[in-house]
Amino acid sequence: MSTTTANPDALELAEDAPGRPARKRWIGQPLVAALMVAGVVAYVRLAHHDAVAARQLDLSALADRTWEHIVLAAVSTAVVLVIALPLGVLLTRRRTRAAAPVIVALANIGQAAPAIGLLVLLALWLGLGFGTCVIALAAYAILPVLRNTITGIQGVDANLVEAGRGMGMSATRVLVRIELVLAVPVILAGVRVALVLLVGTATLATFIDGGGLGSLITTGITLQRTSVLVVGAVLVAALALLIDWLGRVVEEVARPKGM
Repeated sequence: MSTTTANPDALELAEDAPGRPARKRWIGQPLVAALMVAGVVAYVRLAHHDAVAARQLDLSALADRTWEHIVLAAVSTAVVLVIALPLGVLLTRRRTRAAAPVIVALANIGQAAPAIGLLVLLALWLGLGFGTCVIALAAYAILPVLRNTITGIQGVDANLVEAGRGMGMSATRVLVRIELVLAVPVILAGVRVALVLLVGTATLATFIDGGGLGSLITTGITLQRTSVLVVGAVLVAALALLIDWLGRVVEEVARPKGM
Protein backbone atom coordinates (compact mmCIF):
# COMPACT_ATOMS: atom_id res chain seq x y z
CA MET A 1 0.00 0.00 0.00
CA SER A 2 1.19 3.49 -0.67
CA THR A 3 0.47 6.91 0.76
CA THR A 4 1.00 10.42 -0.48
CA THR A 5 2.23 13.31 1.62
CA ALA A 6 0.85 16.78 0.97
CA ASN A 7 2.87 18.92 3.36
CA PRO A 8 6.64 19.43 2.88
CA ASP A 9 6.98 20.53 6.52
CA ALA A 10 5.80 17.12 7.63
CA LEU A 11 8.42 15.51 5.41
CA GLU A 12 11.05 17.40 7.36
CA LEU A 13 9.57 16.22 10.65
CA ALA A 14 9.16 12.69 9.35
CA GLU A 15 12.51 12.56 7.59
CA ASP A 16 12.80 8.80 8.02
CA ALA A 17 9.16 7.97 7.23
CA PRO A 18 9.61 7.26 3.49
CA GLY A 19 12.47 4.83 4.11
CA ARG A 20 13.97 2.82 6.90
CA PRO A 21 16.77 4.45 8.90
CA ALA A 22 20.22 2.95 8.73
CA ARG A 23 20.83 0.33 11.41
CA LYS A 24 24.37 1.58 12.09
CA ARG A 25 23.05 5.01 12.98
CA TRP A 26 20.59 3.34 15.34
CA ILE A 27 23.44 1.69 17.23
CA GLY A 28 25.64 4.78 17.27
CA GLN A 29 23.15 7.18 18.82
CA PRO A 30 22.46 5.28 22.09
CA LEU A 31 26.15 4.42 22.30
CA VAL A 32 27.08 8.11 22.23
CA ALA A 33 24.44 8.84 24.89
CA ALA A 34 25.77 6.01 27.09
CA LEU A 35 29.35 7.28 26.72
CA MET A 36 28.23 10.79 27.70
CA VAL A 37 26.54 9.50 30.85
CA ALA A 38 29.52 7.28 31.70
CA GLY A 39 31.82 10.26 31.25
CA VAL A 40 29.69 12.33 33.64
CA VAL A 41 29.70 9.57 36.28
CA ALA A 42 33.47 9.13 35.97
CA TYR A 43 34.04 12.86 36.21
CA VAL A 44 31.81 13.25 39.26
CA ARG A 45 33.52 10.38 41.06
CA LEU A 46 37.15 11.01 40.15
CA ALA A 47 37.53 14.79 39.82
CA HIS A 48 38.13 17.03 42.80
CA HIS A 49 35.27 19.44 43.56
CA ASP A 50 34.88 22.15 46.15
CA ALA A 51 32.06 21.88 48.70
CA VAL A 52 29.54 23.81 46.60
CA ALA A 53 30.11 21.84 43.41
CA ALA A 54 30.28 18.52 45.29
CA ARG A 55 26.82 19.15 46.77
CA GLN A 56 25.36 19.78 43.32
CA LEU A 57 27.21 16.89 41.65
CA ASP A 58 26.31 14.19 44.17
CA LEU A 59 25.21 11.14 42.14
CA SER A 60 21.94 10.70 44.04
CA ALA A 61 21.12 14.38 43.50
CA LEU A 62 21.91 14.04 39.79
CA ALA A 63 19.67 10.98 39.56
CA ASP A 64 16.83 12.88 41.24
CA ARG A 65 17.22 15.84 38.88
CA THR A 66 17.32 13.54 35.87
CA TRP A 67 14.17 11.74 37.02
CA GLU A 68 12.40 15.08 37.55
CA HIS A 69 13.37 16.05 34.00
CA ILE A 70 12.07 12.76 32.56
CA VAL A 71 8.77 13.03 34.45
CA LEU A 72 8.30 16.62 33.34
CA ALA A 73 8.88 15.71 29.69
CA ALA A 74 6.75 12.55 29.91
CA VAL A 75 3.73 14.25 31.50
CA SER A 76 3.96 17.14 29.03
CA THR A 77 4.08 14.66 26.16
CA ALA A 78 1.02 12.85 27.50
CA VAL A 79 -0.89 16.16 27.61
CA VAL A 80 0.21 16.95 24.05
CA LEU A 81 -0.97 13.55 22.79
CA VAL A 82 -4.33 13.75 24.57
CA ILE A 83 -4.99 17.14 22.94
CA ALA A 84 -3.22 17.00 19.57
CA LEU A 85 -4.16 13.52 18.33
CA PRO A 86 -7.98 13.78 18.70
CA LEU A 87 -7.90 17.40 17.52
CA GLY A 88 -5.81 16.47 14.49
CA VAL A 89 -8.22 13.68 13.59
CA LEU A 90 -11.21 15.98 14.06
CA LEU A 91 -9.70 18.59 11.74
CA THR A 92 -9.43 16.05 8.91
CA ARG A 93 -13.15 15.33 8.93
CA ARG A 94 -15.23 16.91 6.20
CA ARG A 95 -17.33 19.17 8.44
CA THR A 96 -14.40 20.62 10.38
CA ARG A 97 -11.66 20.60 7.74
CA ALA A 98 -12.02 24.31 7.02
CA ALA A 99 -10.98 25.14 10.59
CA ALA A 100 -7.64 23.32 10.29
CA PRO A 101 -5.56 26.33 9.09
CA VAL A 102 -6.87 28.50 11.94
CA ILE A 103 -6.18 25.88 14.63
CA VAL A 104 -2.70 25.13 13.27
CA ALA A 105 -1.95 28.86 13.21
CA LEU A 106 -2.98 29.10 16.88
CA ALA A 107 -0.77 26.13 17.75
CA ASN A 108 2.07 27.80 15.88
CA ILE A 109 1.80 30.81 18.19
CA GLY A 110 2.77 28.63 21.14
CA GLN A 111 5.94 27.47 19.41
CA ALA A 112 6.77 30.83 17.86
CA ALA A 113 6.72 32.57 21.24
CA PRO A 114 9.98 32.41 23.23
CA ALA A 115 9.74 29.44 25.58
CA ILE A 116 11.02 31.35 28.61
CA GLY A 117 8.52 34.14 27.96
CA LEU A 118 5.66 31.64 27.76
CA LEU A 119 6.76 30.03 31.02
CA VAL A 120 7.00 33.33 32.86
CA LEU A 121 3.65 34.63 31.58
CA LEU A 122 1.87 31.45 32.63
CA ALA A 123 3.64 31.52 36.00
CA LEU A 124 2.34 35.05 36.58
CA TRP A 125 -1.15 33.83 35.77
CA LEU A 126 -1.20 30.33 37.30
CA GLY A 127 1.62 30.49 39.83
CA LEU A 128 4.89 28.60 40.11
CA GLY A 129 5.25 24.84 40.07
CA PHE A 130 5.07 21.60 38.13
CA GLY A 131 1.55 22.09 36.73
CA THR A 132 2.35 25.44 35.17
CA CYS A 133 5.48 23.97 33.59
CA VAL A 134 3.47 21.14 32.04
CA ILE A 135 0.91 23.53 30.55
CA ALA A 136 3.62 25.79 29.10
CA LEU A 137 5.65 22.91 27.67
CA ALA A 138 2.56 21.28 26.15
CA ALA A 139 1.60 24.56 24.47
CA TYR A 140 5.13 24.84 23.11
CA ALA A 141 5.29 21.29 21.70
CA ILE A 142 1.76 20.70 20.43
CA LEU A 143 2.41 21.91 16.87
CA PRO A 144 4.53 19.00 15.50
CA VAL A 145 2.04 16.37 16.66
CA LEU A 146 -1.02 18.30 15.51
CA ARG A 147 0.43 19.16 12.11
CA ASN A 148 1.74 15.66 11.44
CA THR A 149 -1.54 14.06 12.50
CA ILE A 150 -3.42 16.21 10.01
CA THR A 151 -0.85 15.71 7.26
CA GLY A 152 -0.55 11.98 7.83
CA ILE A 153 -4.29 11.37 7.58
CA GLN A 154 -4.76 13.73 4.65
CA GLY A 155 -1.90 11.99 2.86
CA VAL A 156 -3.61 8.59 2.83
CA ASP A 157 -4.53 7.49 -0.67
CA ALA A 158 -8.18 8.44 -1.26
CA ASN A 159 -8.68 5.25 -3.29
CA LEU A 160 -7.95 3.15 -0.21
CA VAL A 161 -10.50 5.12 1.80
CA GLU A 162 -13.11 4.65 -0.91
CA ALA A 163 -12.30 0.95 -1.10
CA GLY A 164 -12.92 0.61 2.62
CA ARG A 165 -16.23 2.37 2.34
CA GLY A 166 -17.11 0.19 -0.63
CA MET A 167 -16.56 -2.88 1.56
CA GLY A 168 -19.24 -1.60 3.93
CA MET A 169 -16.98 -0.11 6.61
CA SER A 170 -18.38 2.71 8.70
CA ALA A 171 -16.56 6.05 8.77
CA THR A 172 -15.14 5.20 12.20
CA ARG A 173 -13.79 1.83 11.04
CA VAL A 174 -12.23 3.42 7.97
CA LEU A 175 -10.53 5.98 10.19
CA VAL A 176 -9.23 3.42 12.69
CA ARG A 177 -8.33 0.55 10.36
CA ILE A 178 -7.10 2.44 7.29
CA GLU A 179 -6.40 6.14 7.77
CA LEU A 180 -4.75 6.05 11.19
CA VAL A 181 -2.80 2.89 10.43
CA LEU A 182 -1.30 4.37 7.28
CA ALA A 183 -0.66 7.71 8.97
CA VAL A 184 1.28 6.13 11.86
CA PRO A 185 4.82 6.82 10.50
CA VAL A 186 4.12 10.52 9.98
CA ILE A 187 2.30 10.89 13.31
CA LEU A 188 5.08 9.15 15.24
CA ALA A 189 7.67 11.37 13.58
CA GLY A 190 5.79 14.39 14.94
CA VAL A 191 5.67 12.80 18.40
CA ARG A 192 9.44 12.20 18.28
CA VAL A 193 10.11 15.82 17.36
CA ALA A 194 7.83 16.99 20.18
CA LEU A 195 9.65 14.76 22.68
CA VAL A 196 13.06 16.13 21.73
CA LEU A 197 11.71 19.69 21.93
CA LEU A 198 10.29 18.99 25.38
CA VAL A 199 13.51 17.47 26.72
CA GLY A 200 15.46 20.55 25.66
CA THR A 201 12.87 23.13 26.69
CA ALA A 202 12.27 21.48 30.08
CA THR A 203 15.62 22.91 31.19
CA LEU A 204 13.81 26.25 31.50
CA ALA A 205 11.34 24.82 34.03
CA THR A 206 13.77 25.64 36.82
CA PHE A 207 12.96 29.34 36.41
CA ILE A 208 9.42 28.74 37.70
CA ASP A 209 10.24 26.08 40.27
CA GLY A 210 9.60 23.12 37.99
CA GLY A 211 12.76 21.17 38.81
CA GLY A 212 14.75 19.11 36.33
CA LEU A 213 18.28 19.30 35.00
CA GLY A 214 17.96 22.98 34.23
CA SER A 215 18.64 23.70 37.89
CA LEU A 216 22.21 22.45 37.41
CA ILE A 217 22.75 24.80 34.50
CA THR A 218 21.36 27.85 36.29
CA THR A 219 23.25 26.97 39.49
CA GLY A 220 26.48 26.60 37.54
CA ILE A 221 25.97 30.03 35.97
CA THR A 222 24.90 31.74 39.20
CA LEU A 223 27.66 30.28 41.36
CA GLN A 224 30.27 30.36 38.59
CA ARG A 225 30.83 26.62 38.77
CA THR A 226 31.55 25.59 35.19
CA SER A 227 31.71 21.91 36.14
CA VAL A 228 28.10 21.96 37.38
CA LEU A 229 26.91 23.78 34.26
CA VAL A 230 28.69 21.35 31.91
CA VAL A 231 27.41 18.25 33.73
CA GLY A 232 23.82 19.52 33.48
CA ALA A 233 24.18 20.35 29.79
CA VAL A 234 25.77 17.00 28.96
CA LEU A 235 23.02 15.07 30.76
CA VAL A 236 20.31 17.00 28.89
CA ALA A 237 22.05 16.32 25.56
CA ALA A 238 22.41 12.61 26.38
CA LEU A 239 18.75 12.38 27.35
CA ALA A 240 17.69 14.10 24.12
CA LEU A 241 19.80 11.69 22.05
CA LEU A 242 18.32 8.71 23.86
CA ILE A 243 14.75 9.94 23.46
CA ASP A 244 15.30 10.62 19.76
CA TRP A 245 16.70 7.10 19.32
CA LEU A 246 13.78 5.50 21.17
CA GLY A 247 11.40 7.47 18.97
CA ARG A 248 13.06 6.12 15.84
CA VAL A 249 12.82 2.58 17.18
CA VAL A 250 9.11 2.99 17.91
CA GLU A 251 8.56 4.43 14.42
CA GLU A 252 10.22 1.37 12.90
CA VAL A 253 8.34 -1.15 15.04
CA ALA A 254 4.95 0.54 14.55
CA ARG A 255 5.38 1.00 10.79
CA PRO A 256 2.71 -1.03 8.91
CA LYS A 257 4.16 -3.90 6.93
CA GLY A 258 4.81 -3.11 3.30
CA MET A 259 5.42 0.62 3.86
